[in-house]
Amino acid sequence: MSQQPQLPPVTFGPVPSRRFGQSLGLNTIPPKTCGYSCVYCQVGRTDHLETRRERHCDPGELLADVSAVVRQLKERGERIDYLTFVPDGEPTLDIGLGDQLRLLRPLGIPLAVITNASLLFREDVRSDLAGADRVSVKVDAVRHESWRRVDRPHGDLRLETVLDGILEFSRSFAGELDTETMLVDGMNDSDADIRPLAAFLQQVKPARSYISIPTRPPAVAGVQPASEQSLVRAYETIAAAVPQVELLTGYEGTSFASTGDARADILAITAVHPMRSDQVDAVLDKCGATRDVVEWLVRQQILVRVDYGGQCFYLRRLNHIL
Repeated sequence: MSQQPQLPPVTFGPVPSRRFGQSLGLNTIPPKTCGYSCVYCQVGRTDHLETRRERHCDPGELLADVSAVVRQLKERGERIDYLTFVPDGEPTLDIGLGDQLRLLRPLGIPLAVITNASLLFREDVRSDLAGADRVSVKVDAVRHESWRRVDRPHGDLRLETVLDGILEFSRSFAGELDTETMLVDGMNDSDADIRPLAAFLQQVKPARSYISIPTRPPAVAGVQPASEQSLVRAYETIAAAVPQVELLTGYEGTSFASTGDARADILAITAVHPMRSDQVDAVLDKCGATRDVVEWLVRQQILVRVDYGGQCFYLRRLNHIL
């Protein structure tokens, strides 16, 4: 029997999200367990390409962990705008997702789920997600060749089924539904990709449609963000079909919350959210710590330094077990 990968810390942040304000992230899936292996993924290649739902994170344990962190952050005066399921993998692969959302509801903080939408064709997945206040679904491409090139899906997945699932969910979901499209240079940013994408999003009728580009080190070397010209073209085409469109090409800032333990904070965040050097400095500042903490983690090969786009990023090594 293959050994399940160890879960990293369940909560991280809050981190400044371009969509969710100060978002306390919930990491409920083992590292890189997903139905996609996207070329641009910020946390590396998918080691466990999977479409079967299993129990990964106990709902009761999640509630206890989140409750303790929320209490601690409130005591420190930190703001939490959303509890966001944004794990190092696909959150709907956890068969306990519905129970997790139900148990977290009494905390009184809006609940969000960021999903690649690959399992929305399943009624049980749509039912689970109904417990969220806001859901963001990935729609990188509606052309088969572009979808396979960018998202590199599990062999059991079919694009037509995935798209039908998104449409079905959009008709039944009572909360706020967003879409996000990641544009990669030369892969899914042509007119032939964007025009049918806009037509599909018009059917989905999202509250917001986000267009993003890779801003952190990608899973595949050489992957580049779409050009400014492609972004403008995509924005204009999609805005003609969807009322609210936004570009997610900016920098989130450095307003990361701190629990006071610089080492724990940096490792929890970098497990799922690579940090720019100045973001790391901001956390160190809040904790009254020095760069020695980071340099020690790098020397121990717990943290890795990566240069991308003219910036220095820090990531936690996925296979490192503390």
